[in-house]
Amino acid sequence: MPEPFKNVFTIHVIKNMAEHFQRHWQDFDKTGFVAVASNQLESLELKARSRQITEAMSHFLPDDFEQAGQILLASLAPESKEESPESIDANTVESDNGLAGWAIMPMGDYVGIQGIAHHAFSMSILKAMTSRFTSEFSVRPFILAAPEQTLKTLSTWIEDENHHVRRWISEGTRPRLPWGTQLPCFIQNPAPVIELLEVLKDDPEEYVRRSVANNLNDIAKDHPDLVADIAEKWLVGADTNRQRLVRHACRTLLKQGNQKVLKAFGYDTPKLEIGALSLLSDEVRLHGELLFTLDLTSASDQDQTLMIDYVIHHQKKNGATSPKVFKWKKVTLPAKQFMSMTKKHPFKAITTRVYYAGAHEVEVLINGQSITKKRFHLSTNEE
Repeated sequence: MPEPFKNVFTIHVIKNMAEHFQRHWQDFDKTGFVAVASNQLESLELKARSRQITEAMSHFLPDDFEQAGQILLASLAPESKEESPESIDANTVESDNGLAGWAIMPMGDYVGIQGIAHHAFSMSILKAMTSRFTSEFSVRPFILAAPEQTLKTLSTWIEDENHHVRRWISEGTRPRLPWGTQLPCFIQNPAPVIELLEVLKDDPEEYVRRSVANNLNDIAKDHPDLVADIAEKWLVGADTNRQRLVRHACRTLLKQGNQKVLKAFGYDTPKLEIGALSLLSDEVRLHGELLFTLDLTSASDQDQTLMIDYVIHHQKKNGATSPKVFKWKKVTLPAKQFMSMTKKHPFKAITTRVYYAGAHEVEVLINGQSITKKRFHLSTNEE
């Protein structure tokens, strides 16, 4: 069984943090800090563990934030230019060289709470921390408190030689960052963020470009037409890296069948004979699978690029249905030619969905347009 994710924060991590803090401030109560930070640790989940460590830091570090901040900076390991946060060992807390890895998470939160009145100094601490792990969550209180000042500071580092810092600028400004506090100012008006992304879109590191794409995907949830316009502009003369970025940025819009984005990627209105959809059986049991075949015949004199998706319209408890789009395949359909393809869709129990017995539908989308659909019945153990 894999190690629970919450165990990125262990008593080992806490003791190493205490060791480094005391090394740079002799009055630090190492024993007291460890006791408070590790109190009932096994019963706490990841974010609660991190929050408890942050609270212990607030209690045992100096009340003078300038002094506390210098202790944090002195406790950091040498900056990393090679690894991404995802690849850093959870227990990377080097006793000789300083703190890195997940230990940075509660340290960054401490800066976001205690250092809000010390903007310039706090931002410099977060910049140093982000190259040892990431401080994408910790910068958000500063954006909320002083968006213009924070963006001005971030923009001065947008060409920093450390790719962790460049990625932090994109990731920290995502309007809807998972796990992070939302940024209503950028949800309403993403223009200041897009200015930063324009600079970062051709970054030499895939790690940075991936963050740019995720930021744009966030923005697309509230401003689909704006992101569609950006995609159209960025794809002009785009190399392979930028094409990959834009496709990832538009993944939500592509799933939704946004016609402007589809056209930007070369997916025009399909010219087809009526697509024939057939089911192996119109009765499917939970833990079984739906097997269906799609037959297509081109009605065009030219080859067509087709993005084929399918939708399962799941039965809800109240009798209505809820659609879920699934990716199928991208194909080139030759002029006036026939093509057939088959798909198996499993109905397995998952934690994010409750299945209800009754009428369901499978619908085929080609280049974002509904082509054909069929009804089937799902049986469950509760029937």
